[in-house]
Amino acid sequence: MKYRNLGRSGLKVSEVGLGSWLTYGTAVEKQTAIDCIKFAYEHGVNFFDTANAYNAGASEIVVGEALQGFARESYVLATKCYFPMGEGPNNRGLSRKHIMEQCEASLRRLNADYLDLYQCHRYDPEVPLEETLRALDDLITQGKVLYAGVSEWTAAQITEAVHMGEKRNLRPLISNQPIYNMLVRYIEKEVLPVSQAAGLGQVVFSPLAQGILSGKYKAGQPVPSESRAANSEINRWISSYLKDKVLISVGKLEGIAANLGLTLSQLAIAWVLRQPGVSSAIVGASRISQIEENLGASGVTLSPEVLQEVEMVLDEIKDFEPIW
Repeated sequence: MKYRNLGRSGLKVSEVGLGSWLTYGTAVEKQTAIDCIKFAYEHGVNFFDTANAYNAGASEIVVGEALQGFARESYVLATKCYFPMGEGPNNRGLSRKHIMEQCEASLRRLNADYLDLYQCHRYDPEVPLEETLRALDDLITQGKVLYAGVSEWTAAQITEAVHMGEKRNLRPLISNQPIYNMLVRYIEKEVLPVSQAAGLGQVVFSPLAQGILSGKYKAGQPVPSESRAANSEINRWISSYLKDKVLISVGKLEGIAANLGLTLSQLAIAWVLRQPGVSSAIVGASRISQIEENLGASGVTLSPEVLQEVEMVLDEIKDFEPIW
């Protein structure tokens, strides 16, 4: 496993991180989830990402339980705050009240004394930005959080936060967590360059596009019964990817991967990691075999010729806009 600094900070995270959205505490049996997390840790993954809103805190509980047997300083624990955690008007968003209360709640669920990375899960236009940034800074002062980041913030929102933090002498944000994969590339235009200039690293989610870039879905063939897309409760995101035009191009990418001695998943993750502004690619996994395969992408270097070949395939579906 290779490690990269998270943005301009001194924190090092594994090139492949393990997330828990739609999996741990939700669709994956608890012991299987724990086994996956332990396997990932034992094979070099040190970055574990979750969120309070993932199945109303259940994911945090599973992640916390799985990591209890390991030295706390040996892994990077990240969670998030923003989405509703109750019916009350203050049980959501990025107000000081909600941030402080949810940080404490996450620490309890994770059975941890501190969070390595606490992220604003989305931008909150209803709360003054300074209120949000000062709450994060105070949590760092208290030692409950070591670093702060954001998720799915626009380039303009990141810029405003960076400038305000500098003016108020607040500790800087170190990361942004956006979606990024071969099929969803919006961050390349503004978010990546703005983040790099400001010192924020990207910890990207869905590098395999909800499993589409794993090769399990084929054009003209039914969805595998054991796949995530077969689950009616969570396939609303995946269904937008299941277009024959997209799957035909994905098949071509699988051929490129095979010529390199890689699986499609490994090619897709290595492609994401080619970006110097990306610190870690967060994968999800319901089986140990998936983690083992995905970890093989760390340290893979794609030549300019291969990247050009990939770009030619992706150009065929450049107008594709999935739901995410």
